[in-house]
Amino acid sequence: MPTCNFKIQDTSSIVSPALVVFREVMNDNLAEMLREAGDVTRLRPHCKTHKMEAVTKIQLGMGITKHKCATFAEAEMLAAAGVKDILLGYNLVGPNIRRAVDFVTRYNDVEFIATADHETPVRQLSQAMSAANKSMELLLDLDSGQHRTGITPGETAIQIYQLFDELPGLTPGGIHLYDGQNHQTDLEARRQAVMSCWQLASDFREQLESKGLRVPRIVAGGTGSFPVYASISDPALELSPGTNTFFDNNYGKMFPDLQYIPAARILTRVISRPTEETITVDLGYKACASDPDVTKRVVFPDLPNAEPILQNEEHLVLRLENASDFLPGDELLAVPGHICPTSALHKSAYVIENEQVSENWDVSSRDRWLTI
Repeated sequence: MPTCNFKIQDTSSIVSPALVVFREVMNDNLAEMLREAGDVTRLRPHCKTHKMEAVTKIQLGMGITKHKCATFAEAEMLAAAGVKDILLGYNLVGPNIRRAVDFVTRYNDVEFIATADHETPVRQLSQAMSAANKSMELLLDLDSGQHRTGITPGETAIQIYQLFDELPGLTPGGIHLYDGQNHQTDLEARRQAVMSCWQLASDFREQLESKGLRVPRIVAGGTGSFPVYASISDPALELSPGTNTFFDNNYGKMFPDLQYIPAARILTRVISRPTEETITVDLGYKACASDPDVTKRVVFPDLPNAEPILQNEEHLVLRLENASDFLPGDELLAVPGHICPTSALHKSAYVIENEQVSENWDVSSRDRWLTI
């Protein structure tokens, strides 16, 4: 992929810690995602990484018309951007059943889809939709081995899918297959694991179709399994890459075969030099995802030997041999290890083009709900 020097000529307008997006790198990532997919109509990328209306509109401009999300805020952001085919890859329970009715009522020109793996909320959703004289599609959420959500193929799974076809207000939309457990660094080992998951879904589709049930789509994959699913030729398969638009630094280490570069960085400034061998920057865990170990939360390309030793809400302490070279106010660019929750910690992102701040993109759906 083309290289980027990750330079910002004038940072005076950037309040740190700040999420910055290098537009050229993001464009390269999107081009690589399209190249791997082979056909833009196969793509249904997840918006959880960016959560931005501006990025969604860029993807729409590239012909990516099908999108995936995890919250109603993200779904509403996608609809506001002009997306007409939205998969909320989340099982609806409690108030989210009412919100689904509100969503299809407000965005009546959007094909809205969600997932399910249990009879009780399916019946509740049917009752709510039919009472409002509305309808939506459901995907059966298959458990391919991660054991987070979903149901294993079998008679109970078939019965739930039959409910999609029989109950008013619902339409069978196919199968949702997420294999987040497949983190094999070796591509061939990952390929074998992913193909086992695909076989699970493919066999289950045959069972459903043998009973006269439609299975119009199988939405499959995440960041690491995306290239494997992309190699499968099946008209029902929709590819659902996760972090590829901005990309994760930790995924880059885990999956060296992926040709993506982290496009989102955090501009941070030195605020103290507390000892001869440490500096403190304004990059606490309110500015970057804290789910990785502290040693993997951020890396500094210009300080490859920097050792994170303490992080609090607003501070990150680094141990490094040349700490004496730094003064308060000096700037550094950090690469977050996990970009998706990092994006949600920032109200907006500074967009860098040709080494200049060109605009700000709101992180439109960082909240749990917007208006619905």
